[in-house]
Amino acid sequence: MELDFGPAVRDFRDELRDWLADHLVGEFAEHRGVGGPTDGAAWEVRLAWDRELSAGRWLGVGWPREYGGRGLGLLEEIVFEYEYARANAPYRATVNALDLLGPMLLQMGSEEQRKRFLPPILAVKELWGQGFSEPGAGSDLASVRTRAEREDGGTSRSSGAESGGEWVVSGQKVWTSFGIHADWLYVLTRTDPDSVRHKGLTMLLLPTDQPGVEIRPIRNLAGQDEFAEVFLSDARTGADMVVGEVGQGWRTAMATLGIERGTTLLPQQLTFEREAEALIDLARERGALDDPMLRRRIVDAWISVRIMRTTNLRTIAELTAGRTPGAQATTAKLYASTRHQQLGHLAQELAGPAGQIVGEDYGLDARQRSFLLSLAETIYGGSSEIQRNIIGEQVLGLPKEPRP
Repeated sequence: MELDFGPAVRDFRDELRDWLADHLVGEFAEHRGVGGPTDGAAWEVRLAWDRELSAGRWLGVGWPREYGGRGLGLLEEIVFEYEYARANAPYRATVNALDLLGPMLLQMGSEEQRKRFLPPILAVKELWGQGFSEPGAGSDLASVRTRAEREDGGTSRSSGAESGGEWVVSGQKVWTSFGIHADWLYVLTRTDPDSVRHKGLTMLLLPTDQPGVEIRPIRNLAGQDEFAEVFLSDARTGADMVVGEVGQGWRTAMATLGIERGTTLLPQQLTFEREAEALIDLARERGALDDPMLRRRIVDAWISVRIMRTTNLRTIAELTAGRTPGAQATTAKLYASTRHQQLGHLAQELAGPAGQIVGEDYGLDARQRSFLLSLAETIYGGSSEIQRNIIGEQVLGLPKEPRP
C-alpha cells in the first residue's frame, strides 16, 4: 500500500524512510513486526529499538519542543505512523506512554506534570502502565471501586518537596498491559466514597516502586505475560498527581480511550493487509483457491482489509481538515477486531493440522501467535458488546439498553 501525503511532508517522509533503512538492521531487522498491543514478545529488543528511535528524535514528533518532541503537525504524525507500519518495524515497547498517557498530559495535565513526565517518556527512561480495568469493572469503567483518600501534609512523590498532602490508594486493577515493566501507573480511582457511576472519579499518577504496590503477571494463550494484575494497599502518590480535576476522572479517562481508539488503526490495518497477502499465498500453496467456498471466504477477507483501508483514509482526511471524525471512526474498531479474528480463523483452517503443531517450549509461528492474540482484540480498547451499544445509541439513535 502506497500513499502520497503531498509535497508539504515529502521531505519529512523521505528523511524517515532513509533513517529506517539505515537503522532497521541487524537484530532489529530480525524482529520486524514483532509485538503488538497485547504481545510482549522480544521485549528487550523492542526496548532497545525505542531507545534507537529516541536517539534519532523519532518519538513524539508532534509533541512540543520544550518537552523533547519535534513540534511538528498532525500530518507529520500520520506520515510517521504510516511509514513506520509500512517498514514493519518492531511494535514500540513504550506505546502506553507515547500513544495514551503523553497525549492525555498534553491535553489535560498541568504544566508541572508535562515538564516532569514527558521528557523521560521520550528518552525511554520511564515506562508506564494503565490502571483502568478492575475485576468488577472491565468495559464498564463507571463501576470502578479502587479508592483514593486524601491525607494532608506529607512529601510529594514526584518532586520530594513538601506538598499539600498525598493520596492513599487501595484496590485492584487487572489487564494492565506491560504492567510488570511499569515504573508508573495512571490509575482511575474513586475519590468520593458516596459517589456512583461516572461521578466522583479521579485520575492519579502513581509510582510502582513503593510498599503497597504488588504487580503479578498474567500469562496469556500465546504463553506471554504482558498482562498483569495490580494490587494496591495504601499505596501513595503526591497531591499534585491528579490529571485534570478531582472528581472529573471520567472525562479524563474517556479522552484517553478516544486517543487509544484513534491512533492504532492505521498500523493495524497495514499489518492485517500483510496477513491477508500471506493468507492468499498459503491458499495457493494448499490449492485452496480451487474450492469455491474457500475462495469466496478468502476474497471476503481481502475485501475486509480494503474496507479498513478506505475507512482509515476517510478518517485521516477528516482529521487533517480539522473536523471530528464521523461515524466510521466509531465503527472502525469494532469492524477491524472482528474481521481480524475471522482472518485468523481462516488462516488456521487453511494451515490444517500443521497449524496446530507448536515448536519446542511452546514456540509459536507468526500465524499462530497472531491468531491467539487476536482473540483479545474484541475486548481491549472497549469490548465489542459495549461498542455495539455505543453505535446503536449514539450513532443510530436507538433506545438505550435497559439497565438495572
